[in-house]
This record gives sequence, C-alpha cells and structure tokens, in this order.
Amino acid sequence: MPSPSTMKALYIDSPNAPFRLAEIPRPKPGPGQVLVRIAASGVNPLDTKIRAGAAAHARHPFPAVLGIDLAGTVEEIGDDVSDFHPGDEVYGMTGGVGGNQGSLAEYAAVDARLLALKPNNLSMREAAALPLATITAWEGLVDRARLQAGQKVLVLGGAGGVGHVAVQIAKAFGADAYAVDGGAKADYIRSIGATPIDYRAQTVEDYLAAHTNGQGFDLVYDTIGGANLDAAFQAVRRFGHVVSALGWGTHALAPLSFKAASYSGVFTLLPLLTGEGRQHHGEIMREATKLVEAGKLVPRLDPHRFTLADVDKAHALIENRQAQGKIVVDVNG
Repeated sequence: MPSPSTMKALYIDSPNAPFRLAEIPRPKPGPGQVLVRIAASGVNPLDTKIRAGAAAHARHPFPAVLGIDLAGTVEEIGDDVSDFHPGDEVYGMTGGVGGNQGSLAEYAAVDARLLALKPNNLSMREAAALPLATITAWEGLVDRARLQAGQKVLVLGGAGGVGHVAVQIAKAFGADAYAVDGGAKADYIRSIGATPIDYRAQTVEDYLAAHTNGQGFDLVYDTIGGANLDAAFQAVRRFGHVVSALGWGTHALAPLSFKAASYSGVFTLLPLLTGEGRQHHGEIMREATKLVEAGKLVPRLDPHRFTLADVDKAHALIENRQAQGKIVVDVNG
C-alpha cells in the first residue's frame, strides 16, 4: 500500500506502450488548487488517440498520465481557494492534456476553477462520465449558437458521448431535438426526448423533407466531423447555425454561404492548454449539476467495470467501437 505521501498512478511511457502502474509522490495543492482523491476517471476517445500518439493538438508529452475527466473528493485545499472544502464531492475536466496530470491516478492537484460540486443524485462513476462531453455540448449549443426554446436542433451522432448530452441540453432549453445515428440506437434516442433519424435509411434530403418541410434545421451540431460536417451544411436552414466539435478537415463552404448561415468551431481543450477560460468550465459544470439534479441530464454508462489494473481493456472497447455508453474506470474504491 502507498504511504500517505505517495500514490499509485498509471503511466504511458511512449506512444502505444503498455500502461505501467507506478508509486510516485502524492502532489501538493498549490495556490488556487485542490487535491482531489479520485474515485472515478472517465475515458474518452481522445484518451485512446493520445495514447497512440495521434493527438498532437492535445500537447500531452510522454511519459504521461492519461485521463481527462474525474469525480472524487476534495482532500486538501491550497491557498486562495474558498469555494471548496475538504470532504466536498466534486467533478470536472481537469487534466490528461497539455502536460497536466490526468485522472488515472489516486490523487490529482487540480485548478479549482475547473471543478463543480458533484450532483447529489449521481454516483461517482456517473459523474465522471459527464465533464468533457457536457462542456463540449454546452460550448457549442449555448455559448456559440445561443440555443433558444422552440428551435429545431439536429445532432449528428446523437447517441454518442457528446451527442447524447447535446440532445438533453437542447431539450432542457425547450428546443425540439432530432438525432442522427444508427437505427439500433433509435429507442435510446427516443428515451432522451429526441426524434431518431437513421442515417443508413434516410438521406439529408429525406429527413429535411420529413421534419422541416425541406427548410432545414435552426441549429445543427456535428459531433463526428468529416463528411458529417458537409451534411450539417446541407441540413441547416437559411440564417441558421452549424457547430462542430471536429471541424478539422477541408470543406466546401458554398452550401453554408448560400444560406447566409453561420459556422462555429468548438475546441474544448483550450482552457487546459492555455489557462484562458478555466473559470467558465467550472461554470458550465455547475449548470450541469443543476440539470442533473432536475432530472434533465442523465449520463449513459457502459456496464463494464474497470480498475487501474485493466485500463487497456477499457481503451480496447472504445477503439473497437464496442462501448455501449461512456466508459468509466474505478480508481479509489
């Protein structure tokens, strides 16, 4: 067992290397930081890309401790921290990029501005599933596109990690939500209040005719990128707004321009990489807590359980596209 001055952490020494469990000094919280005893670590597709050395934009040098999302308990607070106290249960998107220690460790000293109190009605596992997905969805819908009640909102990849949160946020704001995904996910999409659209069975023209009289959607959120962003440009209405969390390719803007529609990109990692905007991430998580406690936001968890000893299996589920919801690793029991 580690002594009180040390902790266990899971390292990747180089791209595609195996995970290595090490005992290292337990961090001390600096000014503006809190020390969190991590209960659960959310696993995102980005984590698998960082591990493979295929995510230069994450700027996470090796050797690295991965894990972007966490839920846990405040163990200690640093100077200039007044919003949290030892014993508080918290969650947030706190590391795993930009050289910031990730959450596949027993403890992390994290910027208190990134955290919020965990919803009372969620387990630690459920809470750890939410931060990156919620911040990405919120920044696109609310911050960029100014989501409003009564709008018709289309989410591409609507049953996915970001997508299922985006659908629920749209519904919580009083919008009419539609979700494009595989037909097998239709029942789940209906369960969170959206109209399912099977991309294998309907073209963009088909579902525009069926749901918007051919006019297009007020707001389209692309959570997948590539050809899906081109589809989003086709699906938006005149003067509408397209948002993408993965708008990194080369795309023809004519379909968007001819409709006088707008486009916004979302880069959720920016506050962790630059320090700019960290306070807003904490604000978004506080709004998420309100939605969760009001029953308007429910995370979808994959039923598999993992610990630090078998995180490689968790990554394999994501890489093989076999996850049925968000993957979460149990860290401290």
